[in-house]
Amino acid sequence: MLARARQVLEIEAQAVRNIPLNEGLVTAVNLILQCRGKVVTSGMGKAGIIAQKIASTMSSTGTPAVFLHPGEAQHGDLGMLGKDDVLIVLTNSGRTREIVELVHLAERMLGYRLPIIAITSHPDSELKQQVDVLLYMGQFEEACPLHMAPTTSTTVMLALGDVLSVLVMEAKGFTKDDFAKRHHGGYLGQQTRKEHEQK
Repeated sequence: MLARARQVLEIEAQAVRNIPLNEGLVTAVNLILQCRGKVVTSGMGKAGIIAQKIASTMSSTGTPAVFLHPGEAQHGDLGMLGKDDVLIVLTNSGRTREIVELVHLAERMLGYRLPIIAITSHPDSELKQQVDVLLYMGQFEEACPLHMAPTTSTTVMLALGDVLSVLVMEAKGFTKDDFAKRHHGGYLGQQTRKEHEQK
């Protein structure tokens, strides 16, 4: 069992190491930096959980962000989108129906297409022609023994989300004082308050 555990970790670690970074990442960071509204993340199922985490990390590090459930978007939550927002969609297949429809619905509601960043492992999917930046996750196998349950794919999505968040916060010059203003609870809040008081 421990040998299998190590194998699972190695499969996922190797996939993260092999993420093919290119200038598209720089373009994505610049789109977020230029955003005058908020960043809206979206994904279905397990990808949606990762999208929620990305929005949370960005919000806590100086970039207002919210999660939009692509299913609920079709029942009124689409109104969450504003004309100055940037949309980040996560879909391993690049063909997730709710995500493809979300992109179309957003454009129809606003009358134009928002800047859109897609994170997917299928760069030639339908989304390719509908987004501004496609961040390719690379080729990998799911750690799941059936090669079906999102395991490696969500780990790679999470890593790319962290990359975007870190690069954006560094470009903004986000400081510990800025962090302290957003974190009042828990251990992190206690530590940041102590550091602030010692200054």
